Amino acid sequence: MLRWVLVLLLAGSSPFAKAQEVRRDKDKEAGIHYYGKEFFLIEGTTIPDSLKESPYDRLPISYKNKVRTPVWELSKASAGISVRFLSNATTIKVKWELLNNARMNHMAETGIKGIDLYCRMDDRWQYVNTARPSGKENEALLINNMSSEKREYKMFLPLYDGVTKLEIGIDTLRKIEKPARSDRRPIVFYGTSITQGGCASRPGMAYTNIISRKLNVECVNYGFSGNGRMESAIADLLSEIDASFFVIDCLPNMLSPEIRKNAIPLVEIIRSKHPSTPIVFVEGLLHEKAFLDDTTKSRLNEKNRVLRSEYEKMLERGFTNIFYVDGKGALGDDHEGTVDGAHFTDLGFIRFADYLISKFEQYKLTVTTPNKN
Repeated sequence: MLRWVLVLLLAGSSPFAKAQEVRRDKDKEAGIHYYGKEFFLIEGTTIPDSLKESPYDRLPISYKNKVRTPVWELSKASAGISVRFLSNATTIKVKWELLNNARMNHMAETGIKGIDLYCRMDDRWQYVNTARPSGKENEALLINNMSSEKREYKMFLPLYDGVTKLEIGIDTLRKIEKPARSDRRPIVFYGTSITQGGCASRPGMAYTNIISRKLNVECVNYGFSGNGRMESAIADLLSEIDASFFVIDCLPNMLSPEIRKNAIPLVEIIRSKHPSTPIVFVEGLLHEKAFLDDTTKSRLNEKNRVLRSEYEKMLERGFTNIFYVDGKGALGDDHEGTVDGAHFTDLGFIRFADYLISKFEQYKLTVTTPNKN
């Protein structure tokens, strides 16, 4: 018994415990109250909380033994997931706990595991601030000294780490409300590290999140770094979603034989439940070194030729509402859109998002709502 008392006393006197106590006292003095997920709307996922280990996971728990281990582990990252809320707060803070406290040598930690705050201003989403991570348990002041008027806010969650807990702090005398969910069908993306958000400097700059803001629609992000391969398990999951349309951007992670093996079956699985929902295939972009490295250029061009061939077979088989997006000019012509010749900078993400939106418009792909009759 004495041993456990000593353990508790030591735990209570640890630097971490003392730091927590100091933060609580400061929040109390500042009049800050924190609210959990009951007070905000989680967007970017169509899976109910009850079917996931964490509300901010991207795959249901039933897929743990259905997908390959790397895919499952990557699905714990909250890429593309956001929370939306209404508040008349004059101060906004955020607390969040991370699954892994991940790090990479070519991506800013604010993008890997930070949180972005946006505010709706004049019918558009305007960036406010980024909560910077400092460890597995984090707390940040995002904005204060605001006038007390009701505004709509959106927080984009970490791209390459999981979130196990999230709380929004506002001044005690103010209110926070969960907004109504939009009845617009989401756009669903399936792809690679670039789809997941590598290497955006902050979460809001992933291209799916940019498209979400520009088109005012939820975007579901199934980007799996190094593991976007048009696999049947993910195709099954896609087929369960009532989407406006599907965007398949997997070529950087695939070899030519995999493209031949998986592209048409993926369409067949989706078409088994969605006979006419548009499916958009995006070809792979040339890595920067491919403009000088002939071997890399030949390999990447060959994969695009194979995808084009499979796409033409889909049309020959009578599949409709299947579209092909080539990559020419997707990042501009100055070769300044990547971190490492392949993964995008924020500039690259903005250009790619705008390029895809222009293609959606060209193909007359629109965000739809369910027929209520």
